[in-house]
Amino acid sequence: MYIGLGYDVHRFKKGRALILGGVKIANPQGLDGHSDADVLVHALMDALLGAAGLNDIGHFFPNTDIQYKNISSISLLEFVYKELKKKKFSINNVDAVVIAEMPKIYPFIDAMKENISRVIKLKKERIGIKATTNEKMGFLGRNEGIVAMSVASICKRIK
Repeated sequence: MYIGLGYDVHRFKKGRALILGGVKIANPQGLDGHSDADVLVHALMDALLGAAGLNDIGHFFPNTDIQYKNISSISLLEFVYKELKKKKFSINNVDAVVIAEMPKIYPFIDAMKENISRVIKLKKERIGIKATTNEKMGFLGRNEGIVAMSVASICKRIK
C-alpha cells in the first residue's frame, strides 16, 4: 500500500466561476488560476501522483502551457487516473478537506463525490470530503482564498 499527500491553495478573483470537486458553486468570485483552479481536485491529483511516486501536477500540467488554460480539473484528474492505471496501481480510497470561510460547501459534497467517483472509478463510499473554516484567522479567515488538502491510498495490482 502507498500513501500520498496533496495540498493546493488559490486566491479569490472576481469574474471567475467557483469550481470545487467539478461542481460550479454560486459565489461572488471564483478562484484564480491557469486552469479552472479547482483546489479540491488539484490536491487530490497531487495525493494520487505522490502515492505512485510520480511528479506533481505542475510537471504534468504546467501553467505556462496554453492547452491547460481554463481547462476543467476533472479532465486533468482523468489523465492522472490513466497514469496510475498504466503503472498498474488501483486506488483504495481518497480523503480531502476544504478550508474556507465562504461559501459553505456541505450542500455540494455529494455532487463532488459523484464527479470524482465517476472519473477515478471508485465507490463514493471510499471518497471522503470534509469542509471546515480557519476560524477567521489569516488569509483564509479574511476570505481571500481556499485551501484543500488530500490523502490517497493506492496499491499495486498483482495481475
